[in-house]
Amino acid sequence: MPSGGVCTDLVVRAFRGAGIDLQKQVHEDMGAHFAAYPQLWGAGGPDANIDHRRVPNLMTFLRRQGRWLPTGTTGADAAGWRPGDVVFWDLPGGLKHCGVISDRPGRSGLPLVIHNIGQAAEEDCLTRWPIIGHGRAGIDG
Repeated sequence: MPSGGVCTDLVVRAFRGAGIDLQKQVHEDMGAHFAAYPQLWGAGGPDANIDHRRVPNLMTFLRRQGRWLPTGTTGADAAGWRPGDVVFWDLPGGLKHCGVISDRPGRSGLPLVIHNIGQAAEEDCLTRWPIIGHGRAGIDG
């Protein structure tokens, strides 16, 4: 589990390992639909080196692809989380964070999450912070 980089790097690397080039997909979609993405960084257009490294961009991409799912973690909603899904959180101070759902359950009964918040880790943390998104990347690209 590489520890370098930020949370989005971990997500992109995980998908790359599964044969999905999320970096390329995000960049291409931003190139075709730049105005649909958050305009928070003063960029005049897409940048293949950074587009995928911004949590709001990953969220927008998954929404645009129709791969946005319920965020509940109780009852029937808890079963909606699958290995490889991406969870997005709102951390204290308004920081956005993301991780990948593991194929292993935690003691909480919810799946473990692989994320990088200073160091890559697999933890029982799905409900540690407010969930603001749940996406599923496709295998079509």
